[in-house]
Amino acid sequence: MRIDAYMQVNQLYNTNKSKNGAKSGKTSSKDSLEISSFGSAYQVAKQAASQSSDVREDKIKEIRAQMAAGTYSVSLEDVAEKMADKLLS
Repeated sequence: MRIDAYMQVNQLYNTNKSKNGAKSGKTSSKDSLEISSFGSAYQVAKQAASQSSDVREDKIKEIRAQMAAGTYSVSLEDVAEKMADKLLS
């Protein structure tokens, strides 16, 4: 058995431990989070969109008034286009 090789390996491990211990003692970093202005604006817009209604009441009132007056009409091309979009997507 070669003791001198063991001593060299042991010395390497001991020196690495002391270096790592010194580094870990000096560093005391904290995690931080910064939100960009775009991210902040996106959060505000997302919150405003979630609070708003999915139904446009003004549009519904307008269409109901047209239906009551008998002036509401939808072109067949528009209906066909919407149906095709729904089926193909």
